[in-house]
Amino acid sequence: MAEARAVKGPMGGPPARGMPRKKAKKGTLKRLVGYIAKGNKLKLFAVVLCIAVSAGANVGSSLFIKTLIADYIEPMIGSSDPDWGGLFGALLKMAMLFLAGIVATYVQSIIMAYVSQGVLRQMRNDMFAHLQTLPIKYFDQNTHGDIMSRFTNDADTLRQLISQTLVQVVSSVVTIVSVFAAMCYTSLHLTAFVIVFILFMFFISGKVAGKSGKFFVGQQKALGSVNGYVEEMITGQKVIKVFCHEDKVKEEFDERNEALFESAYRANKFANILGPINNNLGHLQYVLVAFLGGLLSVSGVGGLSLASVASFLQLTKSFTMPVNQISQQLSSAAMALAGAERIFDLLDEKEETDDGYVTLVNVTKENGEIKEAGENTGHWAWKHPHEDGTVTYTELQGEVRFYDVDFSYDGKKTVLHNISLYAEPGQKVAFVGATGAGKTTITNLINRFYDIADGKIRYDGININKIKKSDLRRSLGIVLQDTNLFTGTVMENIRYGNLDATDEQVYNAARLANADDFIRRLPDGYNTVLTGNGANLSQGQRQLISIARAAVADPPVMILDEATSSIDTRTEALVQKGMDALMKGRTVFVIAHRLSTVQNSDVIMVLENGRIIERGSHEKLIADKGKYCQLYTGAFELE
Repeated sequence: MAEARAVKGPMGGPPARGMPRKKAKKGTLKRLVGYIAKGNKLKLFAVVLCIAVSAGANVGSSLFIKTLIADYIEPMIGSSDPDWGGLFGALLKMAMLFLAGIVATYVQSIIMAYVSQGVLRQMRNDMFAHLQTLPIKYFDQNTHGDIMSRFTNDADTLRQLISQTLVQVVSSVVTIVSVFAAMCYTSLHLTAFVIVFILFMFFISGKVAGKSGKFFVGQQKALGSVNGYVEEMITGQKVIKVFCHEDKVKEEFDERNEALFESAYRANKFANILGPINNNLGHLQYVLVAFLGGLLSVSGVGGLSLASVASFLQLTKSFTMPVNQISQQLSSAAMALAGAERIFDLLDEKEETDDGYVTLVNVTKENGEIKEAGENTGHWAWKHPHEDGTVTYTELQGEVRFYDVDFSYDGKKTVLHNISLYAEPGQKVAFVGATGAGKTTITNLINRFYDIADGKIRYDGININKIKKSDLRRSLGIVLQDTNLFTGTVMENIRYGNLDATDEQVYNAARLANADDFIRRLPDGYNTVLTGNGANLSQGQRQLISIARAAVADPPVMILDEATSSIDTRTEALVQKGMDALMKGRTVFVIAHRLSTVQNSDVIMVLENGRIIERGSHEKLIADKGKYCQLYTGAFELE
């Protein structure tokens, strides 16, 4: 099956230079705030109180300079017997105020660390849970590395936003308001001058930040593309080396990395100069305020004393600093919003629809009547509720029928044309044909990984669209050409097919697949831990465990997609016995290029360009001297 690809830039990578980069979607910030506030309102209120205490300590220290100079230092100048007691008392009060600010800052940091990690935990839980509901199509269209990047890189930008940027902005706003009130109390003339200058600083910051913000979305997408490419190349490292593809791979990676560099450079170029610009503007403002304050003090305008000027200069520093901090956090906020947009894009992906209402239940059979059982009886039936309130039960047998089925992956190019077939309970049906003929697509439709465009598929006489997908798939066992083993013991990997299976059932399934012998020779037998998709096992051994996993599920219908293609001839002889035992009494669909493995099938169907062109037993098709006979005798290559 041709893998669908998402729309990307040249070489499948991120958008190249000159390609438009969109800004973060509207509503992203609102959704993010909702995530942060959910269940954390009381904690956030406590953080705001701590910030207010910290800001109050900061303002108090600035105002204290005026009191220190006017009430304690100036009276002692020239005094022969200065009174130090009052000065020490005032300093002690300020020390207590500073201590309160330090404690408030510490508590605020602890709370925000908990809140930020809690929000990320919930977001990751939601993303992973949502991934389980997405259709196979989504994973066909998005690289695994790009999906992983949303859990790591994009989530980390939110951690920085919540634990640092958000606190810094709120703290800066509270500080600005409180300092502004103190400035107005000290001198309205100097305050008016500072406001005009601050507006000028905001104008400069807005211009610079606006140029960088639009590139942060492109940066996060480019980072996801690089991660996806690296993940794909690591997975295919053996193939790369076998075909000496290293230089080409490096060239393609360099293109993606160059696109990431371009986006990151443009995004950070302006962001990195914001700090120096604002710092220097702040220094300029300090000098101008000192000069203007000196003139006002000397001229006596507004009753401004030198002590008030000194105090106001400190307030100016306290006022300018949060303004600089806010401007410096704009780039982090833009990056976090870009990351949040990608996370919400994942959460907004349409879930796999399931309108089925027929379920699979355990039953008992008494006097020919099927009754639902509350325990695992080993017998199953389809529970079919009807509109009139009645419920009927259809015994699970494994009969599958296709009626004039058409299918297209993209809605444009039809992959299957007018497919009609039937598989009676216990029959073995084989599909043969060249790659792309539609063999695997048929089995994907039985599982409802994709839904048909036209026609009907019936399972035990029930339209599969009426069967809940989870119950439908529970009744099917599948062994794929590409094995997937998970990190865990051999026992756990086999039990994956039936989480309720006992140890003895796992052993029996392994014996059935002829895997028991090699498993017991492993260092820890069934408790041997597998990692890296079973990298410490041979391909054949991995396939045997996969077959055992299907066996322990004990389904009435089996799908074997090139199940023995990765097993050597000697091992295949051992596996075939287990496969025959596994298939006994079950409806089996077999996809095979090795025609020797399908000779004993009840019916063989030859596909070409999405159509069934021949069907019949091995002997009949050989006698017909058609395409199958040509393939079998080597007159044509199957591939």
